[in-house]
Amino acid sequence: MIETLYGKIFELNATACTVIIECAGVGYHVTVTANTLSKLPSPKFAPDGTQLESAPVRIFTHMAVREDAVELFGFSGREELDMFRLLISVSGVGPKAAMSVLSLFTPHGLANAVAAGDAKSISRAPGVGAKTAARIVLELKDKIAKAFPVFYSDASDDIPTSSAAAVPSSNKLTDAQSALSALGYSRSEIAAAMKNVDLGGEVETIIKQALASLMKN
Repeated sequence: MIETLYGKIFELNATACTVIIECAGVGYHVTVTANTLSKLPSPKFAPDGTQLESAPVRIFTHMAVREDAVELFGFSGREELDMFRLLISVSGVGPKAAMSVLSLFTPHGLANAVAAGDAKSISRAPGVGAKTAARIVLELKDKIAKAFPVFYSDASDDIPTSSAAAVPSSNKLTDAQSALSALGYSRSEIAAAMKNVDLGGEVETIIKQALASLMKN
């Protein structure tokens, strides 16, 4: 199994949410979440176009082997990979649906939604219907609590909710993505726009900057 890839981004496709990462001269085609895509640098080549100059990145991976294909799914952090593997353990949730959910939510954001029983928000992920979202909540509520106890350790509230007041500042990206999704933008469009904004600002500022980027395209 391929657990991680460490190399330079050779090609990035924001529409398909895929990258080719070159490791020791070998290019690996990886499908990534929109959240991960927004954190990856664009390819940077030398002036003559023969050598990659961008900094190397590490991507955590899950390799799915089928009779007709071998696919790599990539994540910016271990938490996102672990959450992906929990999602595909749910009956009826395949890798594509799991990637869709994790393009809409960060791991912490998804934990909040599951803990609050917010299947409606989860069902907004493309390819995930109401019944599937309900199964995710039902089957993962206890599993997430055991796998990610840090998500439930806030002194102010033992059980996180999906309300804005309970979502920590680290989830500003999720809030902004949700707002843009509600405006009708696709996850690939949102991921591409997020590459041009300052994620250290307030949610409203992130949304405005992303909208400005989207309006230019």
